[in-house]
Amino acid sequence: MATLKEQLRTDLTTAIKARDTLSSSTLRMVLTSITNAEVAGKEARELSDEEVVGVLSSEAKRRREAAVAFDEGGRAESAEKERAEAGVIAHYLPEQLTADEIQQLVTAAVEQTGAAGEGMRAMGKVMGVVQPQVKGRADGGAVAAEVRRQLG
Repeated sequence: MATLKEQLRTDLTTAIKARDTLSSSTLRMVLTSITNAEVAGKEARELSDEEVVGVLSSEAKRRREAAVAFDEGGRAESAEKERAEAGVIAHYLPEQLTADEIQQLVTAAVEQTGAAGEGMRAMGKVMGVVQPQVKGRADGGAVAAEVRRQLG
């Protein structure tokens, strides 16, 4: 089975041949980010698929935040481009969790850690249990908001 990085490279080649400028430019940027992550630190290494998903998640988040900033600045065309790039990246991410699924995971984590009566002091405990379960499948801000809601 091909790794996610190999799949990205194959899809980049396909996008270039099809003259799909949006996909090819987005995939180039993503592959550059992956390469940067591989050479960061003391020695170069190959990223696992899970680590590649982490890079893709941060790239998608960067696009969403940029789209919001462009909207607030009155630059709708640039915002649309960012959203389109986020859509290309989303194709390679695991299916995102719904708000109900996040709520269920947080509720289970609160019960598991016994944090129900501790209030906001237990946020770190609960987030520590929930984060590995939602990694790459949900925005950290949405998860944190749900934890705050249930603990607060």
